[in-house]
Amino acid sequence: MAWTVTSKKKAQKQAQKLPSDIKKILARLLMEIEIAGPFRNNWQHYGPLGKNRYHCHLKKGRPTYVAVWEVINKEIRLVEVFYVGTHEKAPY
Repeated sequence: MAWTVTSKKKAQKQAQKLPSDIKKILARLLMEIEIAGPFRNNWQHYGPLGKNRYHCHLKKGRPTYVAVWEVINKEIRLVEVFYVGTHEKAPY
């Protein structure tokens, strides 16, 4: 059974401002989360940020881009992305 991935409006606006190559990487991450779930150990610098919150780097170097998401409900398999952008402004 697939996971449902949603994005907060703020994250959608942040994603629109990303460079095109980073947008493609983000799309691949979201597709992987839908298919295989929110626990993405295969992504660089993936890690938990606390209860049900996770992040990974979309691109290392300068600037480093990250995505941060939260598992809203494990029963119905719902994940919400709430930040996409540079590492410096990430909410952790």
